[in-house]
Amino acid sequence: MNIRSLTRGDGVVIGAAVLLFIASFLDIVGCSGSFCSSVELPNSWDNLGLGIGTYLGGVIGAGLVVVGRLLPQPRKVAGLDLGQVGVALSISSAWVLLWYLIDADKAGAGLILGFLAALILAAAAVATPLVPALQAALVPAPRPAAPQPYGGQPQAGYGYPGAPGQQQPPFGGGQPQAPAPAGDFSPFWFAVPVARPLFPEDGSPNPIAELAPGTWYLAVEQRGAALVAQTQDGRRGVLQDTSGIQRG
Repeated sequence: MNIRSLTRGDGVVIGAAVLLFIASFLDIVGCSGSFCSSVELPNSWDNLGLGIGTYLGGVIGAGLVVVGRLLPQPRKVAGLDLGQVGVALSISSAWVLLWYLIDADKAGAGLILGFLAALILAAAAVATPLVPALQAALVPAPRPAAPQPYGGQPQAGYGYPGAPGQQQPPFGGGQPQAPAPAGDFSPFWFAVPVARPLFPEDGSPNPIAELAPGTWYLAVEQRGAALVAQTQDGRRGVLQDTSGIQRG
């Protein structure tokens, strides 16, 4: 799992899930005057269908959405991706709480806050793959200390070959080796804002790797709007989506 693959949308999902969990312990029925001090008002956990099936169901849905984003390869439940199951649970939580809110004679703070949190959670889970602003990395990739010319020694840092604690890839003596570039192209280090697939140079549709945010990769050639990139284990492929990349 790579926590740097989390997006701003995932951050909203996590925050909404925390609010939803807190709301589950608040009163679901409102009160006024001396009545408040004379009775113990119920929260969602006094009704297991509401507490576990709705509030906790939304929290679990948020967890599945985030875990599905962190995993390098999709995991499926009954033929559906974890993220899809999480979105369905999030929408279900908001839908049930909406009708509880409509049907309540006097809604308490737990019901109102729970519905708002579930609504934000579901909206963020659905909108993140569709809204570019929510797809930006939650934790920005660190920049190198200074741009390095190709063939020079890169500064030690997260994701760089030779960084402390990283296994040295076979880059031919420790330095990334690439064929001499054509034209005026100069190889450079770059990081992606969100996880993106790296496709084979022969044009095959199946990705050979996934570039993760927070790691620096070497661009060795440009092909139109695409880049030929080299990973730290020596694999080369075509990065078709170069929008928003961060140059080192």
